[in-house]
Order: sequence, then structure tokens, then C-alpha cells
Amino acid sequence: MHKPGKFQLGKVSLIAVAHFFHDIYTAFLAPLLPLLRDTMGISLTFAGFLSVVQRLPTLLNPLVGVLAERTKARYFVIFTPAITAIAMSLVPVAPDKLTLVLLVLISGISSSFFHVPSPVMMRKVSGDRIGMGMSFYMVGGELARSAGPVAVLGAVELWGMQGVTYFIPTGILASTLLYFRLRNISIAENVNSGNGLAYLKTFKSFFPLIVSIALILFFRAAMKSALTFYLPVFLKSRGESLWFAGIALSILQGAGVIGTFFAGTISDKIGRRNMLLIATIGAPVLFFTFLNTTGWLQIIALIATGLFLFATGPVFLAIVNEYKTEHSSFVNAVFMTTTFLIGAVMVLLVGLMGDYLSLELTYKIVGAFAFLSVPVVLFLPKK
Repeated sequence: MHKPGKFQLGKVSLIAVAHFFHDIYTAFLAPLLPLLRDTMGISLTFAGFLSVVQRLPTLLNPLVGVLAERTKARYFVIFTPAITAIAMSLVPVAPDKLTLVLLVLISGISSSFFHVPSPVMMRKVSGDRIGMGMSFYMVGGELARSAGPVAVLGAVELWGMQGVTYFIPTGILASTLLYFRLRNISIAENVNSGNGLAYLKTFKSFFPLIVSIALILFFRAAMKSALTFYLPVFLKSRGESLWFAGIALSILQGAGVIGTFFAGTISDKIGRRNMLLIATIGAPVLFFTFLNTTGWLQIIALIATGLFLFATGPVFLAIVNEYKTEHSSFVNAVFMTTTFLIGAVMVLLVGLMGDYLSLELTYKIVGAFAFLSVPVVLFLPKK
């Protein structure tokens, strides 16, 4: 079994950087939606469907987890940024909807192969400060999702839709650099991979915990999808410019960087449940503040919402990666599958509601729904 050791800042930072270079490309989709709606005439429902397609490969995450335990999983982390970069950079110039769906699907497959082994790698090098390690990991992703909208809209502003393809070499270069920095780092545990029955036993013992996590995710996912995926469209519907809508998304994600960085570390001090309780109460309260303010007050409320909205991420990762098992990649894959599937369903549901009820009303409904996560957190063990 894994024994906690020293917090290895160099390796922790390297994995966080890898996360950044991968996720900056997946962050292109949301800010491009208003433009794709204009150029291809897609509906909000189809926009939500694209998110579902991107997350569909997560159904295979448990198999990816098993594969990661039997292979050199670091190569998944090394090469997937290049694959995702190529796929997502071609999205704005897709000639038709079928090609658009295929490109998004490829990015989803690549994302699964990155996100399953990388948190396990992070746990190996975080020692007894898993919460802090997961905060570093999540910061890499949130920084990417903050920089992504600015980068992609800046490219469109300067060079048009085809300008996004200029990001392809950067992704390839990132994978090349990661190859030279990660290829000799062995992080996998030397454990017996086990057979199907061993994995089934692991799943059965992990099931009660993942159900509790899933319920919290379920009640919060619609609000998170509304903000992270539909925010540019929502703000445009309120009369804001495309540029302001993209900047607002970056502001939200930037606040998420701060929230994720401190949440995991704080949870090491005050406990995982206490941190989750603070986040699940704070996020919807501040979300409604955002909806009912304008100008600078609205921006401040959006920043505050981002701090609490993303705070649960590193805490959940810490909880999952503290779970005692020899099949860490498999357990992490089950968690990732649960997270992404719930998010996929909710992003599609929010799109449907937005088409039929208006985004304004939809935002109010999902904000109220998020409060239902609080009782679930209260039933979690205090440890």
C-alpha cells in the first residue's frame, strides 16, 4: 500500500503544468458557442449535445483506469495535450456539424486518457499533503479554463475563426516538452493488477462513498454548467458584447483558480466535510447575488461565486485519493466517470431548459436546486 512521503514540489508543479496545457484547449468550446450559433445555426440544445459528446468517452474511464494500472500511464499524460490541441483548434473551421461532433469526440477521448491517471500521479508525489497536491492539480486546470476563453477569442479577433488553428503547434510543443520531463519519472505503484473480481470487490466497497459524492455533484452540476458552459450565451442574451461575455467567463475561471488553490489546503486543516459545507452553502448564495446585481457589483459577485463554485474539486479528489485501495487508478476512474456523466446530463438539461424556458428563468431554477447539496454534505463523516 502507498505510504505518505515528502511533498515533491517539482513533480507536483510539473503535473499541474501538464494539466494546464491539456485543459486550455478543451476550454475553447464554451466561448466559441455564440460564434458557432451564428456561423452554423446551432441551437442551445445542440450546444449542450456537444458537451455530452465531449464527455461521452468517460463511460470508458473504468477501463482506462484498468489500462493505466497495467501500462506506463505517464505516456497518456504526455501525448494527450497534443491530440486535444489538434482536435479543439480545428473546431471553429469544421465544415459541417458531423465534423464538429467528431472533433469534439476526439477531444473527449483524449481528455479521458489524461484525467484518469494524472490525479493518481499527483497523489504519489504529494506525500501526506494530498489536499495541497490536488489544489495544485486543479489550479492547473482552472488556470487553463481561465486563459482559454481569452486566448481563443483573441485569436478570432485578430485572425478570424481560422486563427484558432494557430494554437496547434503550441500543443505539440507542450507534449514534446512533457516527454522529455516526464518520460523517466516512474510514479505507478508496484501492485498486483488483479482480475475482474478484484475490481468488482473494490467497486462494491467504494460504492457508498461515490454515491454520496454523486449526490452532491448532482445538485450542484446544473448551476456549475449554467455558469461555466452557458455564461457567454447568457450574458449576450442580456445585451452584453461577445468580448465582455468571454472576459466574464475568464474572470469566473480565474476566481476558480484561487478557490481551488486554497480549498484543498484548507481542507487539510479543517477537514474535508467542513470545507465542502462552506462551498455548498456559499456558491448558490453568491450565484443569486450575481443574478440580481449589475456593473461592478455583478463582477464582484461573479468572482466570489467562482471562489466557492470550484472549491469542491480538490476536496473531492483528496477524498477519493485517500481511499485505501491498491487500485487507485480504477477508483479515480470511477469518480471521474461519475463526475463527467453527471455534468454531461446537466449541461444538456440546462440547454433544453434554456431553449424552452429562457436562460434567465433556468439560472434561477438551477441556483435554488444547488441548495439541496447541503443536507447531503451534513450526512458525510466528519473526518
